[in-house]
Amino acid sequence: MKSEAAMVAAEEANIESGGGVAAATMEEEKRLLRTRTRDAAYGAAVRAACAAAAAVSMSMMVTAEETAELDLYGFRLPVSSKWSYSNSFVFLVGMTAATTAYSLLQLLLTMLGFLKKSKITTNTFPSRNMAWLTFTLDQAFAYMMVSAGSAASGVTNLNRTGIRHSRLPDFCKPLRGFCDRTAVAISFAFLSCVLLAASAILDVLCLLNHHYRY
Repeated sequence: MKSEAAMVAAEEANIESGGGVAAATMEEEKRLLRTRTRDAAYGAAVRAACAAAAAVSMSMMVTAEETAELDLYGFRLPVSSKWSYSNSFVFLVGMTAATTAYSLLQLLLTMLGFLKKSKITTNTFPSRNMAWLTFTLDQAFAYMMVSAGSAASGVTNLNRTGIRHSRLPDFCKPLRGFCDRTAVAISFAFLSCVLLAASAILDVLCLLNHHYRY
């Protein structure tokens, strides 16, 4: 009788310990899911903001066009300006278009991860290799946006100040609307660069906090 009672008690203890392990495992899985969902939400918000900033920059630049008259030594000369006249502005338009498309693609992948309720990372990639690839692309786009914004800002600054030690006029006086639009476009381009850098930081946090099999 004693041996049977001991066996029953041991089985009950095993059941209780097994139930405790299962509960702890479920709790850990819930915690990981909350963490991944939070990271994905942050990533989606940054991607959406980056796409919006790049789209605003592109739209402001492609609509930058103005015609006016310039007073030069008493002569009234017609002048016109358009974003396509400058290679730097064309480069900025191309980069903002590419950044908008890239950010929207990453946002779409994040939304698909939510809908499928699959393993969620910052960019909904299930592997470490894909997370590293996204981190690399984020940095590449950020650097190219810095280059495009810097080149465009140089042209805009030249239009505003003229050429030092020369008597060339300030072209932004008669073309105020054009210069204002390009300035806004450049500002949003640099903002999208900052958001791409933020996405890269989230990628690093994702790699540090999440465990991948490959």
